[in-house]
Amino acid sequence: MAGSTESGGGARTVCIMPCASRGGSMLSLRHPKSGEQASYILMGDDLCELNWFKQSFGSWFLGDYVCEDGGFYICTPVDPIFVLLPLFDFAHMSNSNDQGKFRQLDELLYVDGYPGYQNLISIARNQMQMICDVKEIGSELFYRLDDSKVLSWLYCKVEQLKKTFPKLGKNYAAQEERELLKDIILMLGEYVKEPWLKLLCRQLKIDIEEVYANPSESTVASVSGETTPMPFKTTEVNGGNKSDKSTKGRPPKKLKTQVESQNIKDMFRRVTRSGTK
Repeated sequence: MAGSTESGGGARTVCIMPCASRGGSMLSLRHPKSGEQASYILMGDDLCELNWFKQSFGSWFLGDYVCEDGGFYICTPVDPIFVLLPLFDFAHMSNSNDQGKFRQLDELLYVDGYPGYQNLISIARNQMQMICDVKEIGSELFYRLDDSKVLSWLYCKVEQLKKTFPKLGKNYAAQEERELLKDIILMLGEYVKEPWLKLLCRQLKIDIEEVYANPSESTVASVSGETTPMPFKTTEVNGGNKSDKSTKGRPPKKLKTQVESQNIKDMFRRVTRSGTK
């Protein structure tokens, strides 16, 4: 479902959201891989990540309004365990002789400068038992990350993506399983830190150096400077009626080359490209 919002300056922003979207709360959380600020939307018990796309050329026609900037936001569902795993991992502090302490959710989800995590307590209560050991003392629940459960959860993600990737285009459908697994690991690597990826690769009997040294052609083709993920800020869109003016004589804007992000936005681009062939 596509819609548009209008900022205080009169500029409009296009946002593509799930069809069943029913409004939600904007949250600023840490990206699970980079740790940098990222934008999410909480809709009931569903968490969605917000990414900004910008094609080289394009505009939007919104009724009688012409939005010169052809960029748009896309809101896609994300498994909240990806977002919460770094917090539980940080609090784990386990070693070969100590498996770490059990902690309550309000302690685990307290991050200085990011109060949005407190909105995820109910989601964590329902889902984090998938990767945590849980103790109940009286009416209180205490959680501790379990490495074996994390690996089992990641392996389930691999199996799910093995069924999904061939539907994204002919390139994926024709891939051998080992090459497909390497692309899946690259995808998960956009949300999971390297120590977990190394453990997953060991379980899949794949060398992680091989994964990053020889990415498949379909993966390389999807990395482009035409899309740039960033936190949601309405000030990034030109305000007023500037978009109605002609751009004749203006030099084209240069876009920064983005070569480090290959998450769900790249899957979207792959499907688009395969549909035009």
